[in-house]
This record gives sequence, structure tokens and C-alpha cells, in this order.
Amino acid sequence: MAKAAKSEEKQSVNKFPTAVQENILTPETELSSEESLELSVRKKLIALFTLQSIDTQIDKIRSVRGELPLEVQDLEDEIAGLETRIDKYRKEVSELETEITGKKIFIKQSQDQIKKYEGQLMNVRNNREYDSLSKEIDTQGLDIQLSEKRIKEFTASIEMKNETIKDIESELNERKRDLTAKNDELVDIIAETQKEEELLLAQSEEQKKKIESRLLKAYERIRNNAHNGLAVVPIERDACGGCYNKIPPQRQLDIRQSKKLIVCEYCGRLLVDKELLNTGA
Repeated sequence: MAKAAKSEEKQSVNKFPTAVQENILTPETELSSEESLELSVRKKLIALFTLQSIDTQIDKIRSVRGELPLEVQDLEDEIAGLETRIDKYRKEVSELETEITGKKIFIKQSQDQIKKYEGQLMNVRNNREYDSLSKEIDTQGLDIQLSEKRIKEFTASIEMKNETIKDIESELNERKRDLTAKNDELVDIIAETQKEEELLLAQSEEQKKKIESRLLKAYERIRNNAHNGLAVVPIERDACGGCYNKIPPQRQLDIRQSKKLIVCEYCGRLLVDKELLNTGA
């Protein structure tokens, strides 16, 4: 019996070798590894949440400026458009003035031709020559009348365009005054918040260094696509803090445990426990 018990004990030892011999993690080691993984995920979430908090403060500072930067840009675009219109009308006026000068030269040439033909009428030898010269005189006369008509049309068009130019110039001067006022207002607002914004920007850059490039690129992509600049959001009233769609209870539990990175299935934002920063890593 003793021999049989000894043999059974030997078989048991061979069947279950020690963890050191087989390099198998003990239950305690497995728990430590799992905790280490969770800690790593929590650190990533905290780093991203911290970055989002800093960037949100920057967004709020910039929102104080309201629509001023856009208004300034719109005014600059409008001024550029008005200046382009003025240049276009001035070019058209210049072209019309050139046309008028050409018509006046043509009229002078036609008048000289008429005088020449009228002189030749005194020396005609037959009716055929007389009729031919008379026809040339009539043609030149019609050309003069047409040119004078064109000159009147061009002159009227020039007057209208010059009036339009004056109106546009008046509007342009008004827009330039508006732009100066808006620029002054924007400069004042920027001066008030510049130091705080620069400090936060420095903090944001420093925080980015703590985040691996893959996560940072994803964060920036989501943030750029989000209308409110939020890439990392907590759960608020059982819903995503970005798109406000409801989050299932089990998923909320997973988010609170912070064991893995979880994104909203509706908007793609990274979801975190709002108490994450308070609890620390």
C-alpha cells in the first residue's frame, strides 16, 4: 500500500509540474498583468481626457471672439470684391473712351473725305461721275451720323459707369471703416486672452507628448470632424456627451471600468467615465 501511494504521488508531481519549471503564470501573476493592462488603458484615457479638457478651454477662449474673425474675413472678401468691380468698371470706361476717340478720328477723316468729294464735284465730266461722288458723300455723311450716335451712346454709358463707380467707392469706404472697427475690436479681445491662450496651447502641446502617435492622430481626426471640437466625451444622463444618443447599461459599465478604449457607435467619439480625472490613474 505504501509503495502504491508513493507511486501515485510521483505521477501527480509529473502531471502538475511547478510554475517555475513550465514558465506558467500563477493566478497572482495573471491578476497583476491584468491590473497592469487596465492601468495602461486608464492612463491613456486620462491623458486623452486631460488633453480634451485643455483644448476645450482653448476653444472657449476663442469662442469669446465670437464671429468677429469670420466677420473680419467676410469684410476683407467684400472689400476685395468691391475693388475688383471698381477696376472692372474703370477698365470698361477706359475702353469706351478709346472707342470715342476712334469715332472722333473717323468723323474727322469722313469730313475730310466729304470736302474732297465736294471739290471733285466741281470738275465732273459726266453724270456717272457726279452720281458716284454724290453717293460717296452721302455714305460718308451716314457714317458720320452713325459715329456721332455711337459717341452719344458711349458717353451715356461712361456717365452711368462713373456713377456706379462712385456708388461702389462710397460702399467701399464704408466697408473699410467697418473693417477698421472690427479689427480694433478683435485686437482688443485677443490682447485680453492672449496670455491665457498661449499658456493653454503650451500645456496642450506638452500633453500631446504623453500620448502615442496613433491615438493622437485619431483624437485630432475626430476633433476636426466634430462641430464642437469634442473627441473625448463622458457619459451624461446615460447618453453620449457628444451626440446625446443613449448608451446601453452594459456598455456604460464597461466604460466606467476603463479596461479598454470604447467609442460611441453613433458619432465615433471616445467615451470615458466623467469621474476619471478625479479618481486618477
